[in-house]
Amino acid sequence: MKAIPVSTTINGDPHEFLCTADETLLDALRNRLGLTGAKEGCGTGDCGACSVMLNGRLVCSCLVLGAEAEGAEIATIEGMADGDDLHPLQRHFIDHAALQCGICTPGILVAAKALLEKNPEPSDEELRYWLAGNLCRCTGYDKIIRAVQSAAAEMRGA
Repeated sequence: MKAIPVSTTINGDPHEFLCTADETLLDALRNRLGLTGAKEGCGTGDCGACSVMLNGRLVCSCLVLGAEAEGAEIATIEGMADGDDLHPLQRHFIDHAALQCGICTPGILVAAKALLEKNPEPSDEELRYWLAGNLCRCTGYDKIIRAVQSAAAEMRGA
């Protein structure tokens, strides 16, 4: 199968890679670019473990072809921290014990950040609705909701 050249911006940095026509963005991120934060949980877009931002939209990278990243802006979990300083969401996930095995955590963090950028003060109901596409089988959702609400309050300066 012929290789397709892709030029994209990931976490603010330009990247170029080759992929096949049937290769997913998730596979390109993990296997071609070494960005292993997004995980494959289901491969069908049902679990959210592979969530990334693509041109400002939250997407399951297992459902996007790598070639569709041509000219796109992508944000992954690897771009969330600022150097050695964790993003408030990351810190609050640790503080509230809102993670265990770590498979779902990157996708939930990317989704939560996307929500807080659109709505910095979501209700619990809005937060639960927004994160409904991210499945967690270890932690349970109460700790996750508390962590996101606590981070949101910090980010608003409350």
